[in-house]
Amino acid sequence: MNNTRISAVFIGVLLGVHGGAGAVYPVNPAYNANVANAVNPVVVVPGNSVNVAAANPNSQVVYLPTPSNGVVVANSTVAAQPGRITGALPRVGSAATTAGRQYYQPADYERLADSGLYIGLSAAYAASIMGDMSQGYGGEEGGTYVPGSFAPSGYNSDTVIPLQVSVGAAINNDIRIDFSYLRYSGLSYASDVLTADDTGAATVKASVDGGAITSNTVMLNLYYNIDSYTGYIAGGSLRPYVGVGAGLALNTIADYVVLDKNFYSVALPQETEAGKLTGISDVYAYHNGGTEKNLAFMVEGGVSTDLGSGLRADFFVRYANMGKVKTSGSIVVSQTEWLSDGSGYSDGEYEAPYDSVFHYTNWYESGRLSSVDVGVRLRLQF
Repeated sequence: MNNTRISAVFIGVLLGVHGGAGAVYPVNPAYNANVANAVNPVVVVPGNSVNVAAANPNSQVVYLPTPSNGVVVANSTVAAQPGRITGALPRVGSAATTAGRQYYQPADYERLADSGLYIGLSAAYAASIMGDMSQGYGGEEGGTYVPGSFAPSGYNSDTVIPLQVSVGAAINNDIRIDFSYLRYSGLSYASDVLTADDTGAATVKASVDGGAITSNTVMLNLYYNIDSYTGYIAGGSLRPYVGVGAGLALNTIADYVVLDKNFYSVALPQETEAGKLTGISDVYAYHNGGTEKNLAFMVEGGVSTDLGSGLRADFFVRYANMGKVKTSGSIVVSQTEWLSDGSGYSDGEYEAPYDSVFHYTNWYESGRLSSVDVGVRLRLQF
């Protein structure tokens, strides 16, 4: 008898769960029209009479097969469904138990969520400086007599620490956007270059002094958290992200001097009269620096972590392209001249008591500038 009674109740519960299954997701029963008024359902066994309206006008009637003892269970109250699903949410994907996209548990989601306004400060190490400078006047008349970079020359760089300040906001848990100022310094024009010889057909070594380079860049950046696709990292404490940015770069190169110390014969002394030019040496080319405006862009990838008290840290690798570095095009050339003494001997020449000076305009040297950086950014959220 007890077994029969238990069986009847168990069957009634199963039927009740089946009838209300549509209300589990979402949890509010009001979303299921079939059970919108299902308050205090009544379970009726055929062969027994019950006044449903008297029991509850909003009751739902569930009929069970007739048990041997004709037991009627009425006004059985269903436990209230929770207002929020807790615990681990299900995985979905090609293999629900081992792979596929994994959702956050509520506690993790709230702890790792990006929200609100923030300010950020980053410092990085420029692991690789890319680009070089070269002249653009080699084809001009007399261009080969002006020392400069006649073969592409890479930049000099000490320890370059690019600094960035940013102000932004998280649009939602996965996307944030900010406006940033990024500065590169500690770069310069090459210390030595290959310049043209007196024929213009070959190159010789020349030394360089000066030419400090700075880049000041403003960008609008967009970052996207990709942990929805990669799943948890380090138990959910690290959020991988990618970012892109574009803006304007002001690249400045300071004045520099290229010195070619080679001696170049113009004519043999024995073939010229006294006072005629026979050779030149110590050719200085004073290149005026310049500032160039460029379109700049960056691509970044990294991981974020929560340090507590609204402080986040981004560990990143970034490629930044700052565009072109370019001189103003003004070059002043000074050279030492040698004159024949009229003796007719091969060494019959002397240094002129003056230096010859020439001025050239619109003769540029330029090159691209980019960098791969490794660094960390601290973000304070409000």
